[in-house]
Amino acid sequence: MPRFLTLADVCEQLQISPAQAYALVRSGELKAIQIGGRNQWRVEDVKLEEYIQASYAKAEKMLAENRRTHSGN
Repeated sequence: MPRFLTLADVCEQLQISPAQAYALVRSGELKAIQIGGRNQWRVEDVKLEEYIQASYAKAEKMLAENRRTHSGN
């Protein structure tokens, strides 16, 4: 696997649209670098993995909060 992924690669791995991938980069949720011309973004493989792990942690936190809210505590 190459060190740097295109946004198309990110879309394929996360099964999202190009607009969604670009929005993640634009918001700073997914760290990327711009290479050369306009919209030539690259995401380092470790940054994609960090994003995925952070998303799991965020989902787990949300689920835990929902469990607390719905358990009557």
